[in-house]
Amino acid sequence: MLCKDWYRKGLIFKPDSKNRWNKSHAQVPTPLVLDDRIRVYYSSRDKDNISRISFVDLDLKDPEKIINKHSEVVLDIGKPGTFDDCGVMPSWVLMKNNFIYLYYIGWNVRNTVPYYNSVGLAISNDDGLTFKKYSLGPLWDRNVFEPYFSASTCVIPFNTGWICYYLSCTEYREYEGKMEPRYHIKIATSEDGINWKRDGLIAIDYKHSEEAGIVKASVLKINSEYHMWYSYRNFKDYRNDEMNSYSIGYAKSSNGIDWARYDGKMSLNGLSTWDNLMEAYPHVIKLDNRLLMFYNGNGFGETGFGYAERLLK
Repeated sequence: MLCKDWYRKGLIFKPDSKNRWNKSHAQVPTPLVLDDRIRVYYSSRDKDNISRISFVDLDLKDPEKIINKHSEVVLDIGKPGTFDDCGVMPSWVLMKNNFIYLYYIGWNVRNTVPYYNSVGLAISNDDGLTFKKYSLGPLWDRNVFEPYFSASTCVIPFNTGWICYYLSCTEYREYEGKMEPRYHIKIATSEDGINWKRDGLIAIDYKHSEEAGIVKASVLKINSEYHMWYSYRNFKDYRNDEMNSYSIGYAKSSNGIDWARYDGKMSLNGLSTWDNLMEAYPHVIKLDNRLLMFYNGNGFGETGFGYAERLLK
């Protein structure tokens, strides 16, 4: 299992607040390996708490070394009334037919509940420097089987097509005067990466009634086994209490469909302060004989993002 022998390497990036769009947060780090660098897409917030997407480039051999801080937004919010008019966040990025596909989360602010998410797609033909939205509407939204919302995605090749492990909200529950969403990870499949079939199949389900959020699956197939990392939290005091806040979990599967959780065995060795209350939104990539996990720390990315490393034997 690939849940042990991870070591924290440190904080990499936190926005400098110089631009109007990056006043705080570097949330949901989403890496893409290019020829000589690791490009990490992230979302940053403006003074009104609206998120937009940009990136930093890291040295391929030394990921703690930033070689370029992109000063522009690569994906902006949508037109008023569309699914992403209150914010956009990266979720997954991949190369497909010489294009870069960026699956992202679109945000709407609501009245009866705090927010609502949908899954969007943007495509780049210039090595990820700019993106054009595939459509004004989301790739998928609520339907008769999923009445709440969908969000973060993990898209990998599967059989002759694609499989997606995505956040699926199953309810809102009032907790200490606030409406809190509850979500776990479901499975969708596609032949082209654009048109998706959702049958309600659950990949990672709740362990108990107080578990409230399982999010940001990151899946690698190594040899003949599938490995998934994600973050999970409870309902109670998850914003400030490290015992209930996001931690990184791990699951394993022989077929990519049926998963067994091993959260208790997952750990990051070492001590640091930027992530001492929260470890969230992991994204794992394989480079030669090592695995790199990019993730957020305290405040859902308010302290920035860093990484951990594990050597493969």
